[in-house]
Amino acid sequence: MKAVTVSKSGLEASLVLAEHEEPAAGPDEAIVAVRAISLNNGEVRGALLEGTDRDRPGWDLSGVVQTAPDGSGFRPGDRVVGLVWSGGWAERVAVPRRRLARIPDDVSYEAASTLPVAGLTATVALQKKAIGPGSRVLVTAATGGVGMYAIQLAAAAGAHVTAFARDASKAEFLRSLGANAVAVGVEAGAKGGPYDLILEGVGGPLLGQALMWLAPRGVCVLFGDASQDTLTTFDARRFRLQSGEAFGGTVLYGFFLPEELTRPEAAADGSAILADLARRLSEGRLRPVIGKTAPWAEIDVTARDLLERKFVGKAVLTVGG
Repeated sequence: MKAVTVSKSGLEASLVLAEHEEPAAGPDEAIVAVRAISLNNGEVRGALLEGTDRDRPGWDLSGVVQTAPDGSGFRPGDRVVGLVWSGGWAERVAVPRRRLARIPDDVSYEAASTLPVAGLTATVALQKKAIGPGSRVLVTAATGGVGMYAIQLAAAAGAHVTAFARDASKAEFLRSLGANAVAVGVEAGAKGGPYDLILEGVGGPLLGQALMWLAPRGVCVLFGDASQDTLTTFDARRFRLQSGEAFGGTVLYGFFLPEELTRPEAAADGSAILADLARRLSEGRLRPVIGKTAPWAEIDVTARDLLERKFVGKAVLTVGG
Protein backbone atom coordinates (compact mmCIF):
# COMPACT_ATOMS: atom_id res chain seq x y z
CA MET A 1 0.00 0.00 0.00
CA LYS A 2 1.30 3.46 -0.88
CA ALA A 3 1.34 6.34 1.60
CA VAL A 4 2.83 9.82 1.76
CA THR A 5 6.11 9.47 3.62
CA VAL A 6 8.84 11.78 4.90
CA SER A 7 12.12 11.10 3.12
CA LYS A 8 15.02 12.65 4.99
CA SER A 9 18.66 12.86 4.00
CA GLY A 10 20.74 14.89 6.42
CA LEU A 11 18.89 18.13 7.10
CA GLU A 12 16.86 17.96 3.87
CA ALA A 13 13.34 16.49 3.96
CA SER A 14 10.83 15.85 1.21
CA LEU A 15 7.45 14.15 0.89
CA VAL A 16 7.26 11.07 -1.33
CA LEU A 17 4.98 8.10 -1.99
CA ALA A 18 6.36 4.90 -0.47
CA GLU A 19 5.18 1.38 0.29
CA HIS A 20 3.81 0.58 3.77
CA GLU A 21 1.90 -2.23 5.42
CA GLU A 22 -1.88 -2.33 5.20
CA PRO A 23 -3.70 -0.75 8.18
CA ALA A 24 -5.20 -2.95 10.89
CA ALA A 25 -8.55 -1.75 12.24
CA GLY A 26 -9.11 -1.45 15.97
CA PRO A 27 -12.43 -2.45 17.56
CA ASP A 28 -13.99 0.97 16.92
CA GLU A 29 -12.37 1.76 13.57
CA ALA A 30 -13.40 1.51 9.93
CA ILE A 31 -11.01 0.92 7.06
CA VAL A 32 -11.45 3.65 4.47
CA ALA A 33 -10.20 3.53 0.88
CA VAL A 34 -9.02 7.12 0.46
CA ARG A 35 -10.10 9.18 -2.55
CA ALA A 36 -8.92 12.67 -1.58
CA ILE A 37 -6.78 14.37 1.07
CA SER A 38 -6.29 17.99 2.04
CA LEU A 39 -3.22 19.66 3.47
CA ASN A 40 -2.96 21.91 6.51
CA ASN A 41 -0.16 24.40 7.03
CA GLY A 42 0.81 23.12 10.46
CA GLU A 43 1.15 19.48 9.50
CA VAL A 44 3.08 20.30 6.34
CA ARG A 45 5.46 22.54 8.23
CA GLY A 46 5.92 19.87 10.90
CA ALA A 47 6.57 17.11 8.36
CA LEU A 48 9.14 19.06 6.35
CA LEU A 49 10.91 20.83 9.20
CA GLU A 50 10.57 18.43 12.12
CA GLY A 51 9.67 15.03 10.66
CA THR A 52 11.98 12.02 10.78
CA ASP A 53 12.66 9.57 7.97
CA ARG A 54 9.70 7.29 7.17
CA ASP A 55 7.21 9.37 9.19
CA ARG A 56 3.68 9.25 7.76
CA PRO A 57 1.87 12.60 8.03
CA GLY A 58 -1.76 13.31 7.20
CA TRP A 59 -4.92 14.33 9.03
CA ASP A 60 -7.73 15.06 6.54
CA LEU A 61 -9.20 12.43 4.22
CA SER A 62 -12.33 11.36 2.37
CA GLY A 63 -13.17 8.10 0.67
CA VAL A 64 -15.22 4.91 0.78
CA VAL A 65 -15.67 2.53 3.70
CA GLN A 66 -14.21 -0.92 3.02
CA THR A 67 -14.88 -2.54 6.40
CA ALA A 68 -16.62 -1.34 9.55
CA PRO A 69 -17.32 -2.92 12.95
CA ASP A 70 -20.82 -4.16 13.74
CA GLY A 71 -22.94 -1.49 15.39
CA SER A 72 -20.74 1.35 14.21
CA GLY A 73 -23.41 2.80 11.94
CA PHE A 74 -21.15 2.49 8.88
CA ARG A 75 -21.27 -0.07 6.09
CA PRO A 76 -18.97 -0.99 3.20
CA GLY A 77 -19.57 1.39 0.31
CA ASP A 78 -20.46 4.43 2.45
CA ARG A 79 -18.95 7.69 1.18
CA VAL A 80 -17.24 9.30 4.18
CA VAL A 81 -15.00 12.05 5.48
CA GLY A 82 -12.63 11.38 8.35
CA LEU A 83 -9.86 12.65 10.59
CA VAL A 84 -6.81 10.85 11.97
CA TRP A 85 -3.80 12.25 13.78
CA SER A 86 -1.16 10.68 11.54
CA GLY A 87 -0.89 8.53 8.45
CA GLY A 88 -4.06 9.79 6.77
CA TRP A 89 -2.42 10.44 3.42
CA ALA A 90 -2.51 6.83 2.27
CA GLU A 91 -4.45 4.51 0.00
CA ARG A 92 -6.21 2.94 2.99
CA VAL A 93 -6.58 4.24 6.54
CA ALA A 94 -8.12 3.01 9.81
CA VAL A 95 -10.39 5.83 11.07
CA PRO A 96 -12.08 5.96 14.52
CA ARG A 97 -15.88 6.04 14.35
CA ARG A 98 -16.06 9.26 16.42
CA ARG A 99 -14.09 11.11 13.73
CA LEU A 100 -15.88 9.67 10.70
CA ALA A 101 -19.08 10.85 8.97
CA ARG A 102 -21.06 10.06 5.84
CA ILE A 103 -21.13 12.64 3.06
CA PRO A 104 -24.09 13.27 0.73
CA ASP A 105 -23.80 11.96 -2.81
CA ASP A 106 -23.63 15.45 -4.27
CA VAL A 107 -20.61 16.44 -2.16
CA SER A 108 -17.36 15.62 -3.93
CA TYR A 109 -14.53 13.80 -2.21
CA GLU A 110 -12.35 16.83 -2.88
CA ALA A 111 -14.73 19.24 -1.15
CA ALA A 112 -15.32 16.86 1.77
CA SER A 113 -11.59 16.45 2.39
CA THR A 114 -11.30 20.14 3.31
CA LEU A 115 -13.63 19.74 6.29
CA PRO A 116 -11.92 17.81 9.12
CA VAL A 117 -9.23 20.04 10.65
CA ALA A 118 -10.42 23.39 9.30
CA GLY A 119 -14.15 22.79 9.72
CA LEU A 120 -13.94 21.14 13.13
CA THR A 121 -11.58 23.81 14.45
CA ALA A 122 -13.80 26.64 13.22
CA THR A 123 -16.98 25.04 14.56
CA VAL A 124 -15.69 24.16 18.02
CA ALA A 125 -13.78 27.43 18.44
CA LEU A 126 -16.93 29.42 17.65
CA GLN A 127 -18.70 27.54 20.46
CA LYS A 128 -16.41 29.05 23.09
CA LYS A 129 -18.67 32.10 23.27
CA ALA A 130 -22.36 32.18 22.46
CA ILE A 131 -22.85 34.35 19.38
CA GLY A 132 -25.81 35.50 17.35
CA PRO A 133 -27.37 38.67 15.94
CA GLY A 134 -25.63 41.66 17.50
CA SER A 135 -22.45 39.74 18.36
CA ARG A 136 -19.18 41.03 16.97
CA VAL A 137 -16.65 38.42 15.83
CA LEU A 138 -13.09 38.96 14.59
CA VAL A 139 -11.30 36.28 12.56
CA THR A 140 -7.55 36.56 11.96
CA ALA A 141 -5.59 34.31 9.57
CA ALA A 142 -8.77 34.88 7.61
CA THR A 143 -7.58 33.38 4.32
CA GLY A 144 -6.42 30.16 5.97
CA GLY A 145 -8.53 27.01 6.04
CA VAL A 146 -9.92 27.65 9.53
CA GLY A 147 -10.48 31.33 8.88
CA MET A 148 -12.48 30.82 5.70
CA TYR A 149 -14.85 28.37 7.36
CA ALA A 150 -15.06 30.45 10.55
CA ILE A 151 -16.16 33.55 8.62
CA GLN A 152 -18.97 31.60 6.93
CA LEU A 153 -20.15 29.85 10.09
CA ALA A 154 -20.11 33.02 12.20
CA ALA A 155 -22.00 34.92 9.50
CA ALA A 156 -24.56 32.10 9.29
CA ALA A 157 -25.12 32.51 13.04
CA GLY A 158 -26.03 36.15 12.46
CA ALA A 159 -22.90 37.72 13.92
CA HIS A 160 -21.21 40.81 12.54
CA VAL A 161 -17.94 39.39 11.23
CA THR A 162 -14.69 41.28 10.73
CA ALA A 163 -11.93 39.53 8.80
CA PHE A 164 -8.38 40.62 9.62
CA ALA A 165 -6.14 40.69 6.54
CA ARG A 166 -2.48 41.48 5.84
CA ASP A 167 -3.40 43.62 2.82
CA ALA A 168 -6.44 44.89 0.99
CA SER A 169 -6.07 42.59 -2.03
CA LYS A 170 -8.22 39.87 -0.45
CA ALA A 171 -10.98 42.18 0.82
CA GLU A 172 -13.52 41.38 -1.90
CA PHE A 173 -12.91 37.65 -1.53
CA LEU A 174 -13.36 37.78 2.25
CA ARG A 175 -16.61 39.72 1.88
CA SER A 176 -17.82 37.07 -0.55
CA LEU A 177 -17.46 34.53 2.27
CA GLY A 178 -19.71 36.60 4.54
CA ALA A 179 -17.39 39.09 6.24
CA ASN A 180 -19.20 42.35 7.01
CA ALA A 181 -15.91 44.22 7.28
CA VAL A 182 -12.26 43.65 6.44
CA ALA A 183 -9.65 45.13 8.76
CA VAL A 184 -6.28 45.70 7.14
CA GLY A 185 -3.69 46.30 9.83
CA VAL A 186 -3.75 46.76 13.59
CA GLU A 187 -5.34 50.22 13.59
CA ALA A 188 -8.31 48.99 11.56
CA GLY A 189 -8.59 45.91 13.74
CA ALA A 190 -8.83 48.01 16.87
CA LYS A 191 -11.34 50.39 15.31
CA GLY A 192 -13.70 47.51 14.45
CA GLY A 193 -13.96 46.39 18.07
CA PRO A 194 -14.71 45.71 20.77
CA TYR A 195 -15.34 42.07 19.86
CA ASP A 196 -17.31 39.48 21.76
CA LEU A 197 -15.31 36.66 20.20
CA ILE A 198 -11.94 36.64 18.47
CA LEU A 199 -10.59 33.63 16.60
CA GLU A 200 -6.87 34.28 16.48
CA GLY A 201 -4.62 32.16 14.28
CA VAL A 202 -1.50 34.33 13.92
CA GLY A 203 0.04 34.66 17.39
CA GLY A 204 3.02 36.87 18.19
CA PRO A 205 2.45 40.63 18.38
CA LEU A 206 -0.99 40.43 16.76
CA LEU A 207 -2.28 38.27 19.60
CA GLY A 208 -1.07 40.87 22.10
CA GLN A 209 -2.97 43.57 20.23
CA ALA A 210 -6.10 41.46 19.78
CA LEU A 211 -6.43 40.90 23.51
CA MET A 212 -6.92 44.67 23.87
CA TRP A 213 -9.89 44.55 21.52
CA LEU A 214 -12.14 42.27 23.56
CA ALA A 215 -15.49 43.44 24.84
CA PRO A 216 -16.32 42.79 28.52
CA ARG A 217 -16.67 39.02 28.96
CA GLY A 218 -15.18 38.59 25.50
CA VAL A 219 -13.22 35.49 24.54
CA CYS A 220 -10.12 35.24 22.38
CA VAL A 221 -9.54 31.70 21.07
CA LEU A 222 -5.95 31.12 19.99
CA PHE A 223 -6.13 28.31 17.44
CA GLY A 224 -2.82 28.73 15.60
CA ASP A 225 0.52 30.49 15.25
CA ALA A 226 0.88 31.26 11.56
CA SER A 227 3.39 34.04 12.27
CA GLN A 228 5.70 31.51 13.98
CA ASP A 229 6.64 34.27 16.44
CA THR A 230 7.48 32.79 19.82
CA LEU A 231 6.86 35.86 21.98
CA THR A 232 3.62 37.70 22.70
CA THR A 233 3.43 40.71 25.01
CA PHE A 234 0.25 42.50 26.04
CA ASP A 235 -1.06 45.19 28.39
CA ALA A 236 -2.49 43.13 31.24
CA ARG A 237 -4.48 46.04 32.68
CA ARG A 238 -6.20 46.80 29.38
CA PHE A 239 -6.94 43.11 28.85
CA ARG A 240 -8.63 42.95 32.25
CA LEU A 241 -10.19 46.40 32.59
CA GLN A 242 -10.02 48.14 29.19
CA SER A 243 -8.18 51.01 30.90
CA GLY A 244 -11.07 51.46 33.30
CA GLU A 245 -13.69 52.01 30.59
CA ALA A 246 -15.17 48.53 30.95
CA PHE A 247 -14.82 45.60 33.27
CA GLY A 248 -13.34 42.19 32.81
CA GLY A 249 -14.37 38.61 32.41
CA THR A 250 -12.13 38.52 29.35
CA VAL A 251 -10.65 35.15 28.43
CA LEU A 252 -7.68 33.91 26.39
CA TYR A 253 -8.39 30.31 25.41
CA GLY A 254 -5.63 28.02 24.11
CA PHE A 255 -7.25 25.78 21.48
CA PHE A 256 -5.83 22.41 20.42
CA LEU A 257 -8.18 20.27 18.34
CA PRO A 258 -6.96 16.81 19.52
CA GLU A 259 -7.63 17.87 23.12
CA GLU A 260 -11.04 19.32 22.26
CA LEU A 261 -12.17 16.05 20.70
CA THR A 262 -11.35 14.06 23.85
CA ARG A 263 -14.02 15.90 25.86
CA PRO A 264 -17.22 14.08 26.84
CA GLU A 265 -19.69 16.82 25.91
CA ALA A 266 -21.68 16.73 22.69
CA ALA A 267 -19.64 19.60 21.24
CA ALA A 268 -16.68 17.22 21.06
CA ASP A 269 -18.48 14.69 18.83
CA GLY A 270 -16.37 14.99 15.70
CA SER A 271 -18.63 12.64 13.74
CA ALA A 272 -21.75 14.75 14.32
CA ILE A 273 -19.96 18.00 13.50
CA LEU A 274 -18.48 16.57 10.30
CA ALA A 275 -21.90 15.29 9.25
CA ASP A 276 -23.43 18.74 9.83
CA LEU A 277 -20.66 20.45 7.86
CA ALA A 278 -21.10 17.99 4.99
CA ARG A 279 -24.85 18.73 4.93
CA ARG A 280 -24.10 22.43 4.76
CA LEU A 281 -21.88 21.81 1.75
CA SER A 282 -24.66 19.81 0.08
CA GLU A 283 -27.23 22.53 0.76
CA GLY A 284 -24.99 25.34 -0.45
CA ARG A 285 -24.78 26.91 3.00
CA LEU A 286 -21.03 26.37 3.22
CA ARG A 287 -18.47 26.96 0.51
CA PRO A 288 -15.22 25.02 0.24
CA VAL A 289 -12.38 27.17 -1.06
CA ILE A 290 -9.87 25.00 -2.88
CA GLY A 291 -6.85 26.86 -4.20
CA LYS A 292 -5.08 23.92 -5.79
CA THR A 293 -6.06 20.40 -6.80
CA ALA A 294 -3.48 17.88 -7.99
CA PRO A 295 -2.76 14.14 -8.01
CA TRP A 296 -1.11 12.97 -4.83
CA ALA A 297 2.12 12.17 -6.67
CA GLU A 298 2.63 15.97 -6.55
CA ILE A 299 2.57 16.04 -2.75
CA ASP A 300 6.02 17.59 -2.27
CA VAL A 301 5.64 20.51 -4.67
CA THR A 302 2.07 21.16 -3.48
CA ALA A 303 3.16 21.17 0.17
CA ARG A 304 5.86 23.73 -0.59
CA ASP A 305 3.46 25.87 -2.61
CA LEU A 306 1.13 25.88 0.40
CA LEU A 307 3.87 27.04 2.78
CA GLU A 308 4.94 29.73 0.33
CA ARG A 309 1.34 31.02 0.05
CA LYS A 310 1.24 30.59 -3.72
CA PHE A 311 -2.54 30.24 -3.67
CA VAL A 312 -5.50 31.10 -1.46
CA GLY A 313 -7.58 28.22 -0.17
CA LYS A 314 -7.05 24.58 0.62
CA ALA A 315 -4.67 22.27 -1.21
CA VAL A 316 -6.43 19.05 -2.18
CA LEU A 317 -4.80 15.94 -3.64
CA THR A 318 -6.61 13.08 -5.33
CA VAL A 319 -5.44 9.62 -4.30
CA GLY A 320 -4.80 6.79 -6.74
CA GLY A 321 -3.80 6.58 -10.34
